[in-house]
Amino acid sequence: MRLLPLLALTLAFAGTLSAHSFEPATAVTIAGDKFLINGKPTYEGLTWRDQSIEGRLFNARLVQATFDDENPATRDRWAYPDTGVWDAERNVREFLAAMPTYRRHGLLGLAVNLQGGSPEGYSKNQPWENNAFNPDGTMRPAYQDRMGRVIEFADQLGMVVILGYFYFGQDERLTDEAAVINAVDSATQWILQHGWTNVIIEVNNECDVRAYQHDILMPDRVPELIARVRSHERDGRRLLVTTSFKGNTVPSDEVVAASDYVLVHGNGVHDHKRIVEIVEETRELPSYEPKPIVFNEDDHYGFDVPHNNFTAAISAGASWGYFDYRMDGEGYDEGHQSVPVNWGLSSERKRGFFRLLAEITQSNP
Repeated sequence: MRLLPLLALTLAFAGTLSAHSFEPATAVTIAGDKFLINGKPTYEGLTWRDQSIEGRLFNARLVQATFDDENPATRDRWAYPDTGVWDAERNVREFLAAMPTYRRHGLLGLAVNLQGGSPEGYSKNQPWENNAFNPDGTMRPAYQDRMGRVIEFADQLGMVVILGYFYFGQDERLTDEAAVINAVDSATQWILQHGWTNVIIEVNNECDVRAYQHDILMPDRVPELIARVRSHERDGRRLLVTTSFKGNTVPSDEVVAASDYVLVHGNGVHDHKRIVEIVEETRELPSYEPKPIVFNEDDHYGFDVPHNNFTAAISAGASWGYFDYRMDGEGYDEGHQSVPVNWGLSSERKRGFFRLLAEITQSNP
């Protein structure tokens, strides 16, 4: 299909899903350990430091793209500094406006989540309610609308959405295990019914975090949910699916066996050589066969030095994902995960990542 001019595209997706017709333009598939878009490997033919980057999915953790807070007691925490109020619609509009900039720098993957992530970066308690699901596992239309706009605009930009279903600190909003299963079915059918072909699934973020309230979301049983996502088909198509483990952890053999691709995290990895070890140890699991290994969360930077976690992942043949949160004492311009978010390249940390990404992917932003 012929793509609209970029400004027109941005304006089209700033409205609700009902405001436009949609034709999918981006189909993600996997062949061996490579991602393909529309049948061709990502970053086809490109090398960096004599290392092929073909088939990689460089990504960023952008889980607050569709954030809202249904808890009136905590909603004021996220007020914008210029207005003094929180506005979920402003947040998603500003995210959509920033997406073309990310794409021009070579970003192909957007990691988002139907239950978000901590809006404070790291939180012990999470009293807010950022949740696409009702207690019984059915989906909330307003959240569906915001996420749907992100998915469809990503499609038009040639980007892949790594869509998480659950997040610890929010999974307890679902009444029981039956509601969790219903949520998996509801979300999977929603994606398939819309015909979105640029979405791959992360059942839950860091399934081995003990804060999860439902056993079926934990390592021993989450393969059941991976299999459940795989069981849904529409027009002969199903979704690619996995789950993730917390930082500096090799996934379980059972999860790798059940998954189409492997997600690992670099949080807690302070020596870039350990990134390489995580990839190597994952490949040594008995169940591993060639499939993509993707870091979709890593809060280590150092983008101006020759060796960092990003470059180490590349040397190991894996994809890497940038996780940027607001640290103590930092202001509104910092952090992609801390709400309210400035979605622009508003900090040196953000600019450092995107400069390196553009260099690696030979993009011309």
